[in-house]
Amino acid sequence: MPSLVQPYLAVFRMRFLLMLQYRVAAVAGFATQVWWGFIKVMVFVAFFHSSTSHQPLNLAQAITYTWLGQAFLALLPWNGDPDVAEMVRTGNVSYDRLRPLDTYFYWYVRAVALLAARTLPRAMLMFAFAIVVLPLLGLGAWRLRLPHDIEAAIFFIAAMLGVVLLASAFVMLLNIMIVHTVSDRGANAVAPPLVNIFSGAIVPLPFFPG
Repeated sequence: MPSLVQPYLAVFRMRFLLMLQYRVAAVAGFATQVWWGFIKVMVFVAFFHSSTSHQPLNLAQAITYTWLGQAFLALLPWNGDPDVAEMVRTGNVSYDRLRPLDTYFYWYVRAVALLAARTLPRAMLMFAFAIVVLPLLGLGAWRLRLPHDIEAAIFFIAAMLGVVLLASAFVMLLNIMIVHTVSDRGANAVAPPLVNIFSGAIVPLPFFPG
């Protein structure tokens, strides 16, 4: 069993370390997400101050939801794996199909590494900003709230691990579409609006109709 898993672990490690090298992109993404986070928070503040009906979330929960969404924005499976798309365009995908590995799991661990490496630096910066920096700036009411106990924190970590695995599975669906259509244009055009709406990235899912 270790000999069967070892190649996939090696692939994960190499892709993860490769993607961590893009530090400037991580900082730029963090700055952009902070900007949009402030806009969303201000929209929620205006909404809750003007609303007279009961809402499924209170303002503090909506703000925390916003900062968590911005921290983990890179987990949203908007596109297929760009390396797979490039291989399909050049025909080099045939070499991957000849590897002595299961192609699905080979691409799947690459997708997990891609999403995890893109998200981890931005999430750490966002947590530091939304938990520590905002109260220091006098914006404690706009901070990200921590889990109220250890049990909630454990469930949160488990849920986020599940999110990484699920998002990678969606990336694989896009990869399969790209291979079958011999182009990434269709899959990458259809996925973003659907992902934005149904992930709750635009409007939190609790605010959707029953």
